[in-house]
Amino acid sequence: MSIIASALKYERIAESNATLRLLRATNLAVVAAILETHLGTPGAKLVAEDLFELIEADLFDLREHFELPKTAKAYCDDWRVAGFLIRRPATTARGETYELSADALSAIRTLGQLSAPQSTITESRLVNLAAAIRQIAIDTDPDVTRRKAALLAERDAIDEEIARIKTGHLSILENRRALERVADVLSQAQDLPADFARVRAKFEDLNTNLRHSIVTSDQSQSTVLDEVFRGVNLIEDSDEGRTFTAFLALLRDPERSAALDGDIAEVLAREFATELSADARHNLRSLLPALKSGSRDVNSALTEFARGLRRYVYSQEYQRDRTLRALIQQSLAAALPASQVVRPTTEVNVALELSAMKLFSAGTISPHDPSDFDTGGLLEQQRELVTEFADLAAIVRESEIDFSELTANVNTLLQQIQRPTIGQVLREFPATQGIASVVGLMSLARQQGAVKPGATEQLQWLGLDGVTRTALVEHHIFTKEVVA
Repeated sequence: MSIIASALKYERIAESNATLRLLRATNLAVVAAILETHLGTPGAKLVAEDLFELIEADLFDLREHFELPKTAKAYCDDWRVAGFLIRRPATTARGETYELSADALSAIRTLGQLSAPQSTITESRLVNLAAAIRQIAIDTDPDVTRRKAALLAERDAIDEEIARIKTGHLSILENRRALERVADVLSQAQDLPADFARVRAKFEDLNTNLRHSIVTSDQSQSTVLDEVFRGVNLIEDSDEGRTFTAFLALLRDPERSAALDGDIAEVLAREFATELSADARHNLRSLLPALKSGSRDVNSALTEFARGLRRYVYSQEYQRDRTLRALIQQSLAAALPASQVVRPTTEVNVALELSAMKLFSAGTISPHDPSDFDTGGLLEQQRELVTEFADLAAIVRESEIDFSELTANVNTLLQQIQRPTIGQVLREFPATQGIASVVGLMSLARQQGAVKPGATEQLQWLGLDGVTRTALVEHHIFTKEVVA
């Protein structure tokens, strides 16, 4: 390939690839942070309104550091057009959902590798590479003699290992190499969400191409239409469909799934696993559920596309689309020669009735809620009542300390005892206001009495709830008559 062709190829990729579009976005840091936070986990999808609300809260905080003039909905629309987000009808509720595209997942994965780079030249990767190539060489060898010799050599190696174990010579992988292999596995597992999204996107493209083939092909040359009528599942029979079906069958095998789950549990129970980070342990533990969840979503999409294509054919909807396409082509064919002699602004004296219906998004509808206008029951006229002084006094005692009562109690006890303490006052005159009476006595003693330094006194009183309480306070003494 010449350098010009190579440059043009890379220019086309740079303009069309959403991964590169995200990596060179003006607000790359903001876009990547928001998308990774809310949709970065495998299989994550959010209802549109919920996503808008979350992003609005993020924008409120981010605007202190970045120039972000648009609303959350406007940014989501931009990201959808740019290929970062995929919008689909919600299956469990009304409305639409958003999820990350395969290209956006790849871009976020690239940023993660840049922020935490890992060495790609590892022993475990080389061992896996050599083992895979060795197995391919054995499985594709048509020479029976060489293939038999390879299998016998493999069996001899296994027999030697069994013999060493029987003699007590057990070789265990050292922690460093074990951690290296686990990191290699997790590195490959991080590509799974993007892989699943990419497979689903291929199925969507295949479904669109098949429908386009049905509409555009002639009645006598519609091979796709004939195969659908014969019951052939064109989507599952495609190369992508067969590959994914084989993967799904392997994953759904209960014996293999149980074995993989048990192996993961054993690895996490090993001594070297304690050196793994919390995120690495979580990712390893959730590896099998992530595989099942991702494959379940892709399989649902595969089934939905296959059923939709079959329903599109059996219901004869394709006939309507073919007729509409033919009419559009006829109109275009007639418009081309007419455009040479008739200006677009020429009046043709033809009345065309257009629909007066205004189209707008269902998300802008505000349902009527009668409770918003409920003013409650009718107000009743309350008859006038005469308030007693005792009732008013009781209300005041609930909100203020009765210093008049406390002053009278202290002065009465001073006539009987010289230098009484707060505890003696409470024993002689119970606290009618509970803790409020105790606080009032302490306030009077500090202002008009004395406090013995270093000495304490235990107070006891009956609370308003009938429960006896005690407190250890400084030793307060009343030395003279007090006034309120």
